[in-house]
Amino acid sequence: MESTEEYVSRVKAGDGESFRPIVEIYQQQIYVYCCRMLGCKQDAQDAVQDILFKAYTKLDLYESRATFSSWLYKIAYHHCLNMLRKRHIRDRVYRLFKPATFTESAEQNLDRQWFSPPLEYALSRLSVEERSILILRVFEEEPFAEIADILGKSTDAVKKKYTRLKQKVIRLIAEKEGEKGCNTKESLVKMKL
Repeated sequence: MESTEEYVSRVKAGDGESFRPIVEIYQQQIYVYCCRMLGCKQDAQDAVQDILFKAYTKLDLYESRATFSSWLYKIAYHHCLNMLRKRHIRDRVYRLFKPATFTESAEQNLDRQWFSPPLEYALSRLSVEERSILILRVFEEEPFAEIADILGKSTDAVKKKYTRLKQKVIRLIAEKEGEKGCNTKESLVKMKL
C-alpha cells in the first residue's frame, strides 16, 4: 500500500487520478471533524467537498515539512471557521426579520442530538479555537504538535490551552448535569479528558 506522500507526489506530477485514494483515506475523518465543528451534517457534507476541492487545487502549496493530514486539517479548520462566521452573520440578519418565529426542522433536531446534552452545552460555550482543540485532541487523537501546526500556534501554547480547556469542559458538563439532573458519567469526553 502506498503512502499519502506518494499519492501527493503523483498528483503534483500531473496524475489527477492519484487524488482519489487521498479522498478515500481522509473524507470520513474530515467529515466527522466538520460535523463536530459545525454541528450540522448537511453543512459538514458541503464543507468536506469544498475542503477536498481546495486541497486538490492548492496541492502545489503543500510542503512535506508538515504531515499531509495536518495540512488538510488546517484547511478544514479555516473553512469551518469561515462557515461559522457566515452562519453567525446570517443568523443575526435572520433574527432581525423573523424574531422568535423559528421552529426547528427534523434535520436540525437530529443534528442537535449528535452529542449528549451536557456535552453539546459545553461545546456550544467554547470558542471556535477551543472547540477545534478539543475535537482534534479528544476525538481525532491528534498530537499537540499537529494541533499547533493546524492552528498556527506553538506546541506549548496549545498544551497550556488544552489543560485549561479540560477544566472548563468538565465544569460546563457538571453545570449542565446539575441543571436538568442529567447524568453522563459515561461521557466519551469525560473518559478521555
